[in-house]
Amino acid sequence: MSGLWADLADLVLPADCAGCRERRSGLRHGVCPACVAALGQSRPRAVRPTPAPPGLPSCVALGPYAGPLREVLLAYKEHGRHGLARPLGALLAEVVAAAVGETRPLVLVPVPDTAAAARSRYGDHLDRLARHCAARLNRGGWAVRVRHPLRALPRPDSVTLDSAGRAAAAEAAFQPRSTGPIRGGAAGAAPVVVLLDDIVTTGVTLAAASRVLTATGWAPTVAAVLAATEKRHPS
Repeated sequence: MSGLWADLADLVLPADCAGCRERRSGLRHGVCPACVAALGQSRPRAVRPTPAPPGLPSCVALGPYAGPLREVLLAYKEHGRHGLARPLGALLAEVVAAAVGETRPLVLVPVPDTAAAARSRYGDHLDRLARHCAARLNRGGWAVRVRHPLRALPRPDSVTLDSAGRAAAAEAAFQPRSTGPIRGGAAGAAPVVVLLDDIVTTGVTLAAASRVLTATGWAPTVAAVLAATEKRHPS
């Protein structure tokens, strides 16, 4: 019932939209209809940082890290608006479906938060997205599991680092868990491993995670992200 009352409050009481930050009524999950429409116009597409780091799998993103998508991600990730996990997870499911193409057994591997980041955000923000993403795909007829074969080691906040610093931190960012080999589905088919993240910038984090996964028999076929930063060129 708590979810029902929250939805009813969204519809009646004015609140700040997570996408445009305007104070509006008629919000659902914290986003106004105009921002919902803007997000709905996004279509997953292949992206690749330049230069691409070694080990980076093919990557598909919903859209650029700008506009309502950027604001909603910031509201969810940095400002504690956890109710956005469901709609963001649904958007991530669209990215995964577009990246994989046909309906197949999937294993979703979210890039893990460090323990410090998870504490500051009251939980692993990407694991929350991955579970909503998996639930959406399962309802659509996909056979999807979320697994956690990676452990994140303490590292500096990437916001404070330049490209070289990000690359150095990423190299020592992950270690494998003792999860055992990937098991096939009911029909014996090996599942497709999809690496998940919220934002791709230089690609070094995804590449580092992919290298550890590959070395332990969990090689990802593709990475699916919500947003990709666009390189700015000096005018």
